[in-house]
Amino acid sequence: MLERLETEVFLALAEELHFGRTAERLHLSTGRVSQLVKKLERRIGGPLFDRTSRSVRLTAVGRQLADDLVPVVAAMDAALQRAEDAGRGVTGRLSVAFLGEWTAPVLLRAVALFGERYPDCRVDVREAQLADSRSSLADGSVDVLIASYPFDGMARGPVLLTERRVLAVAAGHPLAAERSVSVEVLADHPVVQYPAVTSAGFKRDRTPDRTPSGRPVPKGPSGATFSELLSLVAMGRGVLPVGEHSRRYYPRPDVAYVPIHDAPPIERGPVWLESNTTARVRAFVQAATDVAEGRDGVTGPLCVLAQG
Repeated sequence: MLERLETEVFLALAEELHFGRTAERLHLSTGRVSQLVKKLERRIGGPLFDRTSRSVRLTAVGRQLADDLVPVVAAMDAALQRAEDAGRGVTGRLSVAFLGEWTAPVLLRAVALFGERYPDCRVDVREAQLADSRSSLADGSVDVLIASYPFDGMARGPVLLTERRVLAVAAGHPLAAERSVSVEVLADHPVVQYPAVTSAGFKRDRTPDRTPSGRPVPKGPSGATFSELLSLVAMGRGVLPVGEHSRRYYPRPDVAYVPIHDAPPIERGPVWLESNTTARVRAFVQAATDVAEGRDGVTGPLCVLAQG
C-alpha cells in the first residue's frame, strides 16, 4: 500500500515537474521529496520520472500511475469530507437554486421540510439563469440546483417533476392553429437555440440536430434567458420545444404553445457538483424527494405529468 505522503509527493511532482516547487508546495525539503520518489520507484520496480539537469518528465509508467491515482485520491478525499460532515451533523449553510419558475414551489417546500429537520443549517434560495446555472455549481455559489435533465457533468438525484412537451410558436405562426404537432416539424422551421454554456446533452434533448427520422433541423438564433428565447419565438425567428408548464408560468399573447404528441416528457430534479456531495446536499436531496412523493404532509405527490 502507498503511504499518503508518498502519494501526495508523487502527484504533486507529476503536476509541477520540478523538485523545488514540489518541496515548497508540500512544505518539505527537496531532499525529502527526492527520497520519497526513489522509495516509490524501488517499490514499482522502475523509474517514474526522467530527470536531467534541466527538466523532469513523467515516464510512461509514471503517467499511467498518475492517471490511475488521481480519481482514487479524489474519491478518498470526498469520502473523508462526507465523514467529517456526518460527524459534525447537518449544520452551516446551504445554497439552493431553481431554474425555471415552475420548479420553485417544489424547491420551497423542500427548503421548508429541510429546515424542520435541520434547524441548525441555514438555507439560502436564489433563482439561476440559463447562462450561469453551470458556473454557479462549479464555483460553489450554489450547492443544489433544481433543473431539467440531462445536465451533463453533474451528479443528479431522482426525478421530481415531469411534464409534457409543447412547441412554442409565434401567435400568428401557421402551426399555432394545430391541435398537436410531431417532433418531425422541427425539420421544417428554424429552432431557437439555448445559450452556448448550456450542456450538450440538454441541447440534444431540447433542440436536436436531427429529427427521429434523420432530417436535419435548421438552427435559429440563440438567447441568453428563457424570456429572450420566447421573445425570439414571438418575433417569428424560430420555434422552440418547451415544457407544458410554460403556458402557466410564461403566458404571452404573442406566443402559442402547441402540444407535441410524440415527444417524451421533460424530467426535472436536483443536480449538484459530484465533489460537493456533502451531508447537507444529501439531506436536502432527500427532503426534495420526500416532498415530490408527498411525504411532507402538505399535498399529494408532485412527480406527475403536467396536465395543462
